[in-house]
Order: sequence, then C-alpha cells, then structure tokens
Amino acid sequence: MTKVGKDAIAGSIYVVFCAYLFHPHLATLETAQYLIPFNICFGAFGAYVLSKRWVAGFGGRFFAGTIYGFGPFMLFLGGSAFHETAGSFAAIVPWLFLLAAFGPKGKFQWTRIPLGIVPFVILAAMFKLAGLLGLYPIPTQIAIRPEDLASILAPAALASRADLLVGFYHIPLAGLVIGLAMLAASRRYSIFAVIFLGIVLSIFDSFTGTPRIIWLSIPLLCCSAVIGEGIEGIIHCGYSDRKWVLASAIVLLICGITALLFGTKATHVFAGLGARHTRLFIEAAQMYMLGAIAVGVVFFLAKGKSRLMWLRVAIICSAVGVDIFLGAGHIIDSVM
Repeated sequence: MTKVGKDAIAGSIYVVFCAYLFHPHLATLETAQYLIPFNICFGAFGAYVLSKRWVAGFGGRFFAGTIYGFGPFMLFLGGSAFHETAGSFAAIVPWLFLLAAFGPKGKFQWTRIPLGIVPFVILAAMFKLAGLLGLYPIPTQIAIRPEDLASILAPAALASRADLLVGFYHIPLAGLVIGLAMLAASRRYSIFAVIFLGIVLSIFDSFTGTPRIIWLSIPLLCCSAVIGEGIEGIIHCGYSDRKWVLASAIVLLICGITALLFGTKATHVFAGLGARHTRLFIEAAQMYMLGAIAVGVVFFLAKGKSRLMWLRVAIICSAVGVDIFLGAGHIIDSVM
C-alpha cells in the first residue's frame, strides 16, 4: 500500500472514531462546539504525520496520533469549561514542529535546533494575539496541581474530578518505557530537551502570559511519538531486548496494583459516593493487567527466539486499541 493510502486510512479512522465518540452528544452541542471534534482529528493527524520522522511502522505512527489527539489532555481541553478554541492551540502544536523535524539536512542540519524553538515562540505569540482580540480560551491562572498527577494512573476515573487530565492511557505506558529507552540509546537528546522545556514552562512560566497548561501539549506530543516508537519496539523486539520488555510489563503490573489500592480507598467515601470511582479504578487495574499479559506474551516469544510477527501485532495493537477505545469513551461521557 502506498504512503498516501496509509495516510488516508489513518485519517479516516480518526474521523470515524471521533464521530462515534461525539454521536451521543450531538444534540447538546452548540454550533461553536463542533470545533472540538475537528480539533481532535486535526491534532491526531498532525501527530501521526510528525511521528513519521522517528516511527518506522504504520501501527506505531497511527497510535502516536491517536494517543495525542484522543488522549486525556486533548479530550479534557475540548470537553471542559474552557472556550471551544482551547483545543485549537493544542491541535496546531504538531504542525508547528514539522519544519524542525523534516527540515534542512546535511551541513544545515544544525538549523533544526533554532527551528525547534520556533513552535514555543509561535504558541506564545498566538495567545498574545488572542488576548489583543479579547479572546481568552484558557485562564492563565490554571496550573497543574499535585492531585492532577493521579490522572496519569487512571485518567477515566478522575475525568469528572480533576481540574486537568495529564498523561496517556494505561497500556501505552509500556510503550513509553521502551520508547524512552530507545530514545536514550540513540542519543536523541534534542527530544529530551524539548520535553524538559515544555514541562518547565508548564510549571514555572510567568513571563510570556501564556496559560501554563498549554505548554503541556508539547511534552505530551513528544511522548506520544515516543510511545509510538516504543510500541514498534515491543512488536519487533529480539532476544537481546527481552529485559526491557519484561521491565515494561512489570511497570504495568505495579500501576495495576496501585490502581486497585486507589479503588479500595475510594470505597470508604461517605454514603457510597465513591462507588463509581471504585469501579473505574478497578477497570483501570484490569487494563494494566491486560497490558502486562500482552507484553508478557511478547516477552516469552522474544525469550524463545520466536518471531511470529502477526501474533505480536495482533496482541499488542488489540490491547492498546481496546484501552484507547474504552478510555476515550469514558472521558468524553464525563466531560461533555
């Protein structure tokens, strides 16, 4: 299949999935709110295109786009009390990095460093311009709270309670572990620098006038591409990579146990008010266990020096797909 054909398939799936998520809420959407599903698809496809720079396989690129565009952060921006255009700023971020990712090569490759700073400048300038036009899509005082970090563990469980959803879904964390290891091994320090700068600005920014939480879109975008690369790494891992695959499975097990502990704590809320959150935490734990099993199967295949690539693709892609499908549905129903 041609590259254009694969791109068309990815874009079509994004649109169909977005239509499925928003179909139950169409009757309540105002005209301006139709911008929300557009932002989600636009951001997802932008992350898909950007990930081509580092992710070789179609599956990894597709999930990189899905995890960014349909991730907890983007869905929360669209369905929260923010202005309808709030998600537009996050959706355009992947497109801003295309020039730095696919820019000059050879003796002019050094220009990619300043080009990597340009998206930060453009994003700040966009909010300055919005302010001059009297548009304030995101309050500047909103910041990440320590309790919001719990949404990294179980985003669906905290979608109706957290002021901000950060992180990804459950099983993709295994891809993040592998992807970061691959990133470090290949010495792609520039990506680590972009992630670090985005996190620092989201915590301490007080001089640009840009809402701090929008800076999170940059490290989340980078990590989505890293997850896509990590998913490809899990699928194609060999005998020498088995320890990293086992480590990622252990991370999922630890997260699953932690989610169960949070769910147990939620059962003690007065008058059974925490019953719904208990159920969602248990579902999160189940997803972590499903991911640990899926990655564990790949580990034993790698340990036995058995390729069976079709089986690896089916197991990992099915597990990640189910996780995103259910998680995105829970978040949309909670925030819309």
